[in-house]
Amino acid sequence: QVHLVESGGGLVQEGGSLRVSCAVSGRTFTSYAMGWFRQAPGKEREFVGTIIWNDNSTAYADSVKGRFTISRGKTKDAVFLQMNSLKPEDTALYYCASSSLKYPIQYFRTNRPYDYWGRGTQVTVSS
Repeated sequence: QVHLVESGGGLVQEGGSLRVSCAVSGRTFTSYAMGWFRQAPGKEREFVGTIIWNDNSTAYADSVKGRFTISRGKTKDAVFLQMNSLKPEDTALYYCASSSLKYPIQYFRTNRPYDYWGRGTQVTVSS
């Protein structure tokens, strides 16, 4: 089992920046890819970005491309989501997820490949 714990959320003004973290523990050697998703009140969970552990390749949703960056720790113990130029529409509960499936990176844009999920960290952007 892989355990995921998000942290670093908070309240930030429009145009500001925030970095959220995902601590990864347990059977981390089984994890092939990590994803960030978010869910706003009354909306479905949506893809934000993903990173492949072994080559650090990343992919992002169009809505965050150029503003958000995913990075990782030196070992498989953490992933980070740096969020810049934040907008009120970025307000959501942000989740990290882990997948053991070795798929091409585009497959990690949906919920289905992910085996484990954290409980989320709230990000609120005020206008």
